[in-house]
Amino acid sequence: MPKIEEILEGCRRGNASAQRALYEALAYRLLGVCLRYCPSRAEAEDALQNTFVKIFTRLDQYTGQGPFEAWARRIAVTTSLTAYHRHRQRGQQVEAEEAESVPCPEPTALDQLSAAELVALLNTLPPGYRTVLNLYAIEGYTHAEISELLGISEGTSKSQLFRARRLLEERLLATDQIAQS
Repeated sequence: MPKIEEILEGCRRGNASAQRALYEALAYRLLGVCLRYCPSRAEAEDALQNTFVKIFTRLDQYTGQGPFEAWARRIAVTTSLTAYHRHRQRGQQVEAEEAESVPCPEPTALDQLSAAELVALLNTLPPGYRTVLNLYAIEGYTHAEISELLGISEGTSKSQLFRARRLLEERLLATDQIAQS
């Protein structure tokens, strides 16, 4: 298997087999990034394709500082957030107002959930909550960066993170209670 530097050099020359190798090396992980932000799998797949178009057309902007995959992930995040904003502008985002009144239960046994169950649980969050949670907890963005990326205030970012965590705790508690009965 060629090294990433060799694949990137081939991509810079427009070599189709190098582009395919890069796609095959990163597509699965980048699709996971896109799925965390896009409201549907179809939109995530579109965001993934747009991500690779941007990667191939902007490859000259990659300076070699830091891992290439981190650079590609950042493109996937911003491309997915663009899809998130388009979805939001269409008025299809539904916020769960009732989440504000959810009581904060005792911690649950999170480690009992499988990865698939955890992803399914995260996908039940309202899109705004899920997006802020992903950006903060998974991607490592600060609230200031999130507010800039999403066009919201830092306070809104903090509030949505808090509410996302509360809602997850509530749903984990419900899952725990179902498992115990």
